[in-house]
Amino acid sequence: MFLTLYTNESGEVLEHPQMTMLGRSGSEWVIPEQKEMMPLPRGASLVKIAHHIPVGLDSEDKLGYFELDPADEPRKANAVAALLPQGFTRTLLPACVSTTSQAGLPLLGYAAVGLKDDQVWVAATQTDEHRKWHPRYYNTDGLLSRIRRMLSKYPENRIYRQLVQCSLKYRCFTAQNIFYQRWEGGIPTMRACNAACIGCISENHGEIASPQERIEFTPSSQEISQVASEHLEKAREGIISFGQGCEGEPSLNAVTLADAIRTVRQQTDRGTVNINTNAGYFEGIRTMCDAGLDAMRVTLFSGNEEHYNIYHRPRQYRLADVENSIRYARDRGVKVSINLLTFPGFTDRNDEVESLLSFLERNPVDMIQLRNLNIDPDLLLEHFDTRSEVIGIPGLINLLREELPEVKLGSYTHPHQ
Repeated sequence: MFLTLYTNESGEVLEHPQMTMLGRSGSEWVIPEQKEMMPLPRGASLVKIAHHIPVGLDSEDKLGYFELDPADEPRKANAVAALLPQGFTRTLLPACVSTTSQAGLPLLGYAAVGLKDDQVWVAATQTDEHRKWHPRYYNTDGLLSRIRRMLSKYPENRIYRQLVQCSLKYRCFTAQNIFYQRWEGGIPTMRACNAACIGCISENHGEIASPQERIEFTPSSQEISQVASEHLEKAREGIISFGQGCEGEPSLNAVTLADAIRTVRQQTDRGTVNINTNAGYFEGIRTMCDAGLDAMRVTLFSGNEEHYNIYHRPRQYRLADVENSIRYARDRGVKVSINLLTFPGFTDRNDEVESLLSFLERNPVDMIQLRNLNIDPDLLLEHFDTRSEVIGIPGLINLLREELPEVKLGSYTHPHQ
């Protein structure tokens, strides 16, 4: 049994000794199974869910809302959740209810938490090695000096100045890696997008304010190749990725990116050139593949076209265009991953699993990256009927491993050279 956690007015995280923890799967409150829980990993953080109180089971195993004692006001207590580092996949959402009519939750990947044997546990499972993405390697004392050195070396390159904002304002790890000169580094290049996703983190679409602002200029091929060559030539296990949180759809800028890729490959054969994309603009993907793209990660909310359209809200493309892009990239030797936006109670429901397996049977890929979908659950579920049997996130992971043994399962892009 896991006890319910909450925060008091002072911000302390405490357990409620008479309330058993519940999690949330879709629209349902559920008792967590042991296989859905793990001790809170290093690098995770506990956060308050403002204006929300926990839901749990009382001493008679009846559903109850949070109460401290009759003398206290329930609104003084708030629900608690965990934000997971890369490499961990959420299995359940927090069970809580709003106490206000204010705007929805920030676009974060809240995971349910509870207390057992005086230890905090989280609804998650490890799906990749997480050393490279541990927070202790980022926002270090030496970051500012590294930024200054790079700006001094390339004073005219606008991308570096953009990445300073991403590094310091948004604390973006892939932006910081450009200055640390290691692992995966992000290069934003495009303002526009051909989708209007419900959970977009860089453009407001009416539901909730996005936490980031998009790049405000279109870089030149020279600026792009300069950043990419510098990183790939010097970075450990270097990857450069087009398609970041602070930009739109990079394949819309394919002509410029293709020219930059060719320039980069004339200067160095090291590292991996990757694109994070919705893959809806087939002509752009083809152009980049022909220029020497190494890897492509395709974001996918659902293999069901109706559900795909509801979430992604594509503009001038269809799911069939995404499939054509995947097949073409694979035929050209590009390593293709699916960036599966994972939401407990939706991604693991039976019909969604069947649609996903059918999609992957038609469009074989090299890797499935499980990505916790950062969104207010109530906002997402306004658009979908979740009355369907689920197999659970651990069940989904096990099924993917059984049905697709040749496909790597993980959480982020790995180097291919």
